[in-house]
Amino acid sequence: MEFISHLAKFNLVLLLICFSFSYFQTTKACHETDKAALLDFKKNIIDEGPEKLLKTWNKDTDCCTQWDGVSCDYSNGRVVNVTRPGFFDEPEHPAGNTYMIGTISPSLGNLEFLRNKLEDPVPMSFQHLHKLNRLYLHGNLLSGRIPSSIFEHMTALSEISLTGNQLSGKLPLSVGKLVSLEMLDFSSNNFSGAIPITIGSLKNLIYLDLSLNHFSGGIPSTVGSLKNLTHLDLSFNQISGSIPPSIGDLSKLEIIYLNKNRLGGSIPSSFSKLISLMDCDMSDNKLTGGIPSSIGKMPVLQELLINDNMLTGNLPVSMGNLTGLRRLNLVNNRFTGEIPSSLGQLMNLNEVDLSRNFLSGPIPTQLVKLSSILSLLDLSYNPLGLANLPTWLSKMNYYFSLNLAGIGLAGELPEWLSSVNWVFLDLSSNMLTGELPTWIGNLSSLRALNLSNNHFHSDIPIEFKKLSNLEGLDLHSNNFIGGLRSILAKTTSGGVYTSSGQYSIIDLSYNMFAGPIDEDMGNVDAMHSIQALILSHNKLTGTIPSEIINSKWLGVFDVSHNMLTGEIPPHNTTFPATSFEGNSGLCGSPLPPCKA
Repeated sequence: MEFISHLAKFNLVLLLICFSFSYFQTTKACHETDKAALLDFKKNIIDEGPEKLLKTWNKDTDCCTQWDGVSCDYSNGRVVNVTRPGFFDEPEHPAGNTYMIGTISPSLGNLEFLRNKLEDPVPMSFQHLHKLNRLYLHGNLLSGRIPSSIFEHMTALSEISLTGNQLSGKLPLSVGKLVSLEMLDFSSNNFSGAIPITIGSLKNLIYLDLSLNHFSGGIPSTVGSLKNLTHLDLSFNQISGSIPPSIGDLSKLEIIYLNKNRLGGSIPSSFSKLISLMDCDMSDNKLTGGIPSSIGKMPVLQELLINDNMLTGNLPVSMGNLTGLRRLNLVNNRFTGEIPSSLGQLMNLNEVDLSRNFLSGPIPTQLVKLSSILSLLDLSYNPLGLANLPTWLSKMNYYFSLNLAGIGLAGELPEWLSSVNWVFLDLSSNMLTGELPTWIGNLSSLRALNLSNNHFHSDIPIEFKKLSNLEGLDLHSNNFIGGLRSILAKTTSGGVYTSSGQYSIIDLSYNMFAGPIDEDMGNVDAMHSIQALILSHNKLTGTIPSEIINSKWLGVFDVSHNMLTGEIPPHNTTFPATSFEGNSGLCGSPLPPCKA
């Protein structure tokens, strides 16, 4: 297959070229070989775009002095830089207007003195450009395989980007010949096969990104030879095997993304030698074993994401030494034991998500030390054995999100909840009971509330309408009664669900709400941003309002298993018949037509 695709649409980047020469200096005219190569390139361009990007490339003028985007070595007239300037930072020339369509002439390989940045796809003959040091081919329609020998002689390359194309096949072993390379970005393509072991020959490499491909096999142990590497991204591939212990030799590494692969085995103890590491994402793999206790030796680590693996054991107390940590995500593993109180020492910690594990014991009170910084605490679906909410949570004075779903809470909602600046509050799938209190209306910062799958029984207090920032509400599977006016009616502050301009999800299913929908809707403007409205399995009566079923953003609508009657109003969105079933008095599309 060809290295380039025909009719490729090229991205053109503004490059300011500075010339340091005197107007009175005697210079060589453009070399005929280079001029012919550039004219042959122009001949193969069938559309120069509305800006006519090659309009100055004329056979009767000198390419070194009169052609836009071309600069030369004025001692010999050889072309050293080719880039057609675009207009990316000029409002009157939007980026979408700067393009060319056509094929790339192999004769460009004759530009043997080219040494600066070349933007756009190149043919096989470019292997002869042994002085080229920066090659950017990103965001085009390149397809096919990279010829195995193309990198053999391009040893001056320091930067190469092929990201955002459709290249496939294996990465050639010859990539190891690019010994001057500092940046290699082949992300967002269709490369497959193993990462070549020759990658370890790139001793000067600082930035390596192979993400969003189909690479398989293991991470070559030779990666440990890349002593200057600061950025390593192998995410979103099919890489398997274990993380090689040699990865601990990358003492300058600041970012490592291994997420969305098939990596197994344990996290090597050598991982703690990554003393410069700030961001670490190893989520969505098959890692086993525990977190090494030596992890506490990584002082600048800010993000540790190891969620969705099969890790086991206790959380090491040494995690309390990660003084730079801002975000900790260990969701969906198999950790056991108590949550270490040493987490309360992490005065930069902003998000903690330990949900869906097998953690036990109390929530450590030491976390109250983080009251001015902690914004998320998610311990959902752990067997914590808590009968009541810890009262020390009332001291959290930052805008706070608390997720304690499925941990065995019982009793009524304590009034001290009204003193916290909640943003998200999820207490679903517990054994909470009682009435929904009137002070619920004081939670003015609340954006999402989930009390579903509990044992609440009451109507919705009128104060509920004061929650002007609420965007998501889930009360399903309770014993709520009464009408819907307190939930769905518009308030003077701009609407219960519209003040932030976000889409909303409302799930009130499996309760005992009653009455007609239209009578309890209030001003239907309050409904204009709702994305999903689920009212199934209640005792609602009357007809379906046309304004509701035709709300602008509504994508999910379910009123099944109520006591609704009449014809379903014509609607623009296609809803399945199951959204209306269980209402014996309803008729019309998508149900059977109404009887005349």
